[in-house]
Amino acid sequence: MSNYPEPMVAPMREELVRVGFKQLLTPAQVDEALQKPGTTLLVVNSVCGCAAAGARPGVTEALKDPGLRFDHLVTVFAGVEKEATAQAREYFEGALPTSPQAAILRDGQLVHLMQRQDFLGHSPEEIAATLSVAYRQTLAAR
Repeated sequence: MSNYPEPMVAPMREELVRVGFKQLLTPAQVDEALQKPGTTLLVVNSVCGCAAAGARPGVTEALKDPGLRFDHLVTVFAGVEKEATAQAREYFEGALPTSPQAAILRDGQLVHLMQRQDFLGHSPEEIAATLSVAYRQTLAAR
């Protein structure tokens, strides 16, 4: 059962879907998506202010960088798809659950995780720059 009514979260979902994210609604969808080969950006979406002010706009800004070519863009919504979100966080190797989060995974393995504190007080441009640097570091590690 969701903590939030769908009409409330629909616009927040749409912000990410509009830029190419696929919503993962079940634990099985999470496993299927995160075990695909390639580089995946997973966003744990949230109704919180730092998701609205930083995370979603920052991720959207990062994707404008022509050098960022994620193979897969996926999202779960904390407090709404609780089981899917819990399953996604299983891939975060013991990190505390926060909302929002943005994870870069390569071939199903976590290579970078942004937590709530990485979004709080940071502009969308700063968040985009952080994601861009992390993405480039994952390419360098290949």
